[in-house]
Amino acid sequence: MRILGIETSCDETAAAVVYDTGNAEHPWAIASSVIASQAEIHREWGGVVPELASRQHVRDICGVTERALGDAGIAWCDLGAIAVTQGPGLVGSLLVGVAFAKSLAVTLDVPLVPVHHLAGHVESLFLHHGSLPLPAVVLVVSGGHTCLYVVSTLGDYQLIGRTRDDAAGEAFDKVAKVLGLAYPGGPVIDRLARGGNAHALDFPVAQMKHLDRNRPPTVEIPGRLGRARLGMTDFSFSGLKTAVKRHVVARLVAVGRDVLPADEVADICASFQRAVVDALLDRTFDVARLLGARAVGIAGGVSANSRLRDEAMARGELCGLPVFLPALALSTDNAAMIAAAGLRQFSHGVTAAPDLNADAALVL
Repeated sequence: MRILGIETSCDETAAAVVYDTGNAEHPWAIASSVIASQAEIHREWGGVVPELASRQHVRDICGVTERALGDAGIAWCDLGAIAVTQGPGLVGSLLVGVAFAKSLAVTLDVPLVPVHHLAGHVESLFLHHGSLPLPAVVLVVSGGHTCLYVVSTLGDYQLIGRTRDDAAGEAFDKVAKVLGLAYPGGPVIDRLARGGNAHALDFPVAQMKHLDRNRPPTVEIPGRLGRARLGMTDFSFSGLKTAVKRHVVARLVAVGRDVLPADEVADICASFQRAVVDALLDRTFDVARLLGARAVGIAGGVSANSRLRDEAMARGELCGLPVFLPALALSTDNAAMIAAAGLRQFSHGVTAAPDLNADAALVL
């Protein structure tokens, strides 16, 4: 079956066609994947402007979808289902994709499959690598989310850790803004960090010692990780971001300039990036060890970070645990992962009625 995926959760308008291969070891393949980025539109504002994002989705979605079908070499009648990101995300952006997908499903008389955006990121690992050893601990880390999941069976995502404040990608963007760097900040900091000393500065990272009183009720986790330890699996990056900001302000006063020297900026980027990567991987591999996981996966936009990828592979090799990362094209928001997650949902009998609505705070 061929399924069309639609993704409009934030500032990328994306469409993709994914199909079943019939091979249990690598069940899905990408026929096409098209992404229209809005980075240039939002760069002058230093971040995504929701109203501008939703308007641009309206302009782009028809052309992007037609291009996806053309690249796949198929016609509308060849589609067996439509998968769409229902949430979470910017509600105006989500509504464009959901309305478009519903119209297509009704017009073509094919099933409509709702997809959780983070499930898409998790399934990007299966889309790229095929079958993974289970249970696996999967870190989903992006501009809006930093979450740890246990995948015990296919299509089952159990949340066991999340950020209590800023997402890691959000911290990258905010630190880049403090340093006067361009948006989006993650790729810029990654590039500059390669020329800096990652141990030049020792920025603090919060250590979780107890459950978050605002955390929703948790479920029991099978295996050796008990409820009492769940608080230690959360993340926090707000304090790290503030520490960088205070350091930069103090240094600007000390040097008496509006901008810091390039080598000093590189050291700050490298040290900040090291702190974030260490925090992410420490918790991920600790949980994998405690649960007796057979694999570690890392997905989401921040999984494109070069230090994170290198360090994750090195840690996995050191402890004898396979580490899976998506291809760079599948790391950032894309519709191929939504189509893959749609195939997973559809195989479990999940479809949506024509009155499906976007949910900006959809829970996985």
